[in-house]
Amino acid sequence: MKKVLLPVLLTTLAVAAFAQQRDTTGGGRRGAALPGGFPGAGGGATAARAVPRPYKSVITDKAVTRDGLFKTHKVDDHYYFEIADSILNREILVVNRVAKSGADVRVADGYAGDIIGNTVITFEKGPANRIFMRKISYSTYSPDSTKSMYAVVQRSNVQAIAAAFNIAAYAPDNKGSVVDMTDYINSDNDIFYFSSAAAKSRFRLGNQLSDRSYIESVRSFKTNVEISTVKTYTLGAAASPFGARGGAPTPTPGGGSTGSVTVELNTSMVILPKKPMEARFFDARVGFFAHGYTDFDANPQGIKNIQMIARWRLEVKPEDMEKYKKGILVEPKKQIVYYIDPATPKKWQPYLIAGVNDWQKAFEAAGFKNAIVAKIAPTAKEDSTWSLDDASHSVLVYKPSETENASGPHISDPRSGEILETHINWFHNVMKLVHDWYMIQTAAVDPRARKMQFSDELMGDLIRFVSSHEVGHTLGLRHNYGSSSATPVEKLRDKAWVEANGHTASIMDYARFNYVAQPEDNITKAGLYPRIGDYDKWAINWGYRVLPGVKSPEAEVPVLNKMTIEALKNRRNWFGTETNPDDPHSQNEDLGDNAMKASDYGIKNLQRILVKLPEWTKEPNEDYDNLNNMYGQLTTQFGRYMGHVAKNIGGIYENPKSVEEAGFVYELTPAATQKEAMDFLDRQLFTTPMWLVNNDILNQTGGNGVTVIYRLQDAVLNRIVTEHQMNKLLIAESKDKNTYKITDFFGDMQNIIFRELKTNAAIDIYRRNLQKLYVDKLIDIVAPAPEPAAAATAIPAGGGRRGGGGGRELEQTDVVSVAKAQLRLINSQITSALPGTSDSMSKYHLQDLSERITAALNPKS
Repeated sequence: MKKVLLPVLLTTLAVAAFAQQRDTTGGGRRGAALPGGFPGAGGGATAARAVPRPYKSVITDKAVTRDGLFKTHKVDDHYYFEIADSILNREILVVNRVAKSGADVRVADGYAGDIIGNTVITFEKGPANRIFMRKISYSTYSPDSTKSMYAVVQRSNVQAIAAAFNIAAYAPDNKGSVVDMTDYINSDNDIFYFSSAAAKSRFRLGNQLSDRSYIESVRSFKTNVEISTVKTYTLGAAASPFGARGGAPTPTPGGGSTGSVTVELNTSMVILPKKPMEARFFDARVGFFAHGYTDFDANPQGIKNIQMIARWRLEVKPEDMEKYKKGILVEPKKQIVYYIDPATPKKWQPYLIAGVNDWQKAFEAAGFKNAIVAKIAPTAKEDSTWSLDDASHSVLVYKPSETENASGPHISDPRSGEILETHINWFHNVMKLVHDWYMIQTAAVDPRARKMQFSDELMGDLIRFVSSHEVGHTLGLRHNYGSSSATPVEKLRDKAWVEANGHTASIMDYARFNYVAQPEDNITKAGLYPRIGDYDKWAINWGYRVLPGVKSPEAEVPVLNKMTIEALKNRRNWFGTETNPDDPHSQNEDLGDNAMKASDYGIKNLQRILVKLPEWTKEPNEDYDNLNNMYGQLTTQFGRYMGHVAKNIGGIYENPKSVEEAGFVYELTPAATQKEAMDFLDRQLFTTPMWLVNNDILNQTGGNGVTVIYRLQDAVLNRIVTEHQMNKLLIAESKDKNTYKITDFFGDMQNIIFRELKTNAAIDIYRRNLQKLYVDKLIDIVAPAPEPAAAATAIPAGGGRRGGGGGRELEQTDVVSVAKAQLRLINSQITSALPGTSDSMSKYHLQDLSERITAALNPKS
């Protein structure tokens, strides 16, 4: 039997599951849903055997009938599904969305088009004239019924019966069953609506109020059924998205009004293909989203975790296969179509369409032409049967939101990874986000960016870039945080090169705009904007190229591996994961192959922009909010540069490889690079960047330079003076005696932070704050504050004393020893410097530091 790959179903809402609460207060139609079953549906344990009635007595002349996946019948206030026997045991994907919502719901989500749950179900005939609905899980799977483990796994993986329905009548041809779905659709269940109580809590929703909830419509189409409902829920206080230690969201006091709220929900039931798409196995060297399951047959002596990529089903027409083999571009059997919400402002529609169509060139790399296209969705007047909520359509939904973002989720067939549809979320206020990025990163070189209201042409270009990025996600591509590291920094200033190649090799990177380019380089927008790049074309080629003659996912692996090894000889095809905290090549918002050089150029541009901000942010009859916002954006950008550099200290490069490739997967960042990073931080951050302290701006906005500098320095010290960081340096030295050692690091930090002690120079407020911050970080390693009892077992990310190995295990490493040595050294130098310190504030500061250190090193005293 042919192997079919079934992964875990991709869910949109990551929430903790606990008991679903049902409204039992009454007030709804007779026979409202109660726990344990649905009256009239045969759901209870003691339900009497159903007695089907003649078809005509159930589906009367009053019935309004629609043909489609199921025949649906509306008789008075009842809704019936006529389920053909041919549909029984077929997997059906259920996708639930908010169709319309109110402002009281919109806390974290709650906009039209937002997914609130999805799952896979099947219908099957049960005993006693009943139809069972099963909820299908694919987390554990034996895909081949001819293999030894198949029967064992099946016995241990019984799919739950989510609901049972009495057969009201049999179809006239006896090849189908009619069931009354009214009570189930009216109920508050986790198949057709919110996936869990925690999911509802994100929207501040409590129990359903049945007397104020009803079915709007049930519409059947060829491959899907669309159910529209109006639901009224009790409304609680705003929920914290974090809850208690990662549990369910918890109410936030004062979070808003209480009472009730009404939303319109849409449920799409889409039948999955009878023959799943051929899966393609995941490769860590190419950045695709992946789905997985545990396979008990793949490894004869154990188990194997199988992962496969998410991608659209793009197939060659049989009559075009010979052309395809010869390298001639062909059109696919089925085009990937995106519909633009007709509510989108008309002036932005062409740019959103262009952002989709830009991907055509990437699919040409995989051998397809016209593989992807965008269209404006029809309005209700143009086509009353067409709906944005229909899961058989992929759409970009325009949302009236203050959120400065956009997102590109997708729904996949859990059996193969096939992407079935996407609803891209386009929030109105994403325009503010791209405005602020572009002004701060390019206003030094692009005069168009020197105002608070961009021209429609410029804003349209920026919308197009975001559109392309989000569409990339819906094609299966993850963020590629390593792409920009393939570009030599000086090439970012080379007009001819950067305009021809772009400043990053992937639009899936978070490498917004070319902030390295200097005014004298005269680089146009072609060298400033992101675009579909070399990596994007390679990734689409890897994921979507048809391999003629290769008969299975397993057989594809060596072919794809050979392709990958060859492609990665070009660094511009490299993928850097967004989840590695230690690799300096994989960072967001950065540019170039050397963070120190790129950031030096970026700071030059920030210095040019800062002095012009009062002029560029001025608008008639407005206050100084614009200036305050853009000054904050500028200091944030400066902080990003510091973070890019700091990641080089203790850095570990990660280069995933197959065993056929030469070289190591993990390599230490060269000592010279780490030393260069330390020198940069000394020049640009720890030596107070007084240029940021612009009192002409601060006096208009109410800020102060002391706080600005303090926060920037604190953020970097929190990254580089940590237990996790120190352990990396110690481990690196155990591997390579020529690496940048922990003693090198502390020697440099001592010379940088306490240089005044050598000359008895006065220590100003900025340097006093820096020295206190540094000493406090060391004290936190040596004598950390006690943790609350409830948090004692928690393991924070990043490792370290309070969790990176368990409990107080860190005391058995050299980290505490070295930190204590640094504190003793600082205390000794303070003792020597104090007699020669004449500045009063400097003396008070040093005395305070000495007392803090003494208390930390001698807690009993």
